[in-house]
Amino acid sequence: MDQELESQFNEFDKPPVIRRKLLPWWIKTFCWIFMLLGICAAGSLIGNLFISNIDLSIYGFSSNNAYTGTGLFIIAIAVFKGFAAYSLWFEKPNAISIGKIDAFCGVVICIASMFIIPFTTGDGHIQIRIEILLLIPYYIKLNKIEYEWDNLETI
Repeated sequence: MDQELESQFNEFDKPPVIRRKLLPWWIKTFCWIFMLLGICAAGSLIGNLFISNIDLSIYGFSSNNAYTGTGLFIIAIAVFKGFAAYSLWFEKPNAISIGKIDAFCGVVICIASMFIIPFTTGDGHIQIRIEILLLIPYYIKLNKIEYEWDNLETI
């Protein structure tokens, strides 16, 4: 009986694991930037009702109107990035998976903007997107901390 009580109280003695400590400073910084970006992107839908010209741009895609296909695509990307950042900052259990999906989609979108947009616009100018240089280390770092994040191991 005493062993059962002691095993039940052991759960309370464990120090809480702060998953945020697993994140490096640069991911923490980008979490705040992208949370604000997500809020601004969602706000641009309302702002475009009152202002006719809102400049939106991410990963090489740009639009002057939030209610075009490209504008809604940009807003969706920004809101998803904001959701991924929110999940990481507030230590949600599925945050690493969401962040890895965010990084993978970002790389795919960057590659698409580098090689598809130049041929659809007709200028044939390939632009190298520098975002890929940040998305790849982001994915690698999330991959490294995934086990600790998921299993709540202490640091």
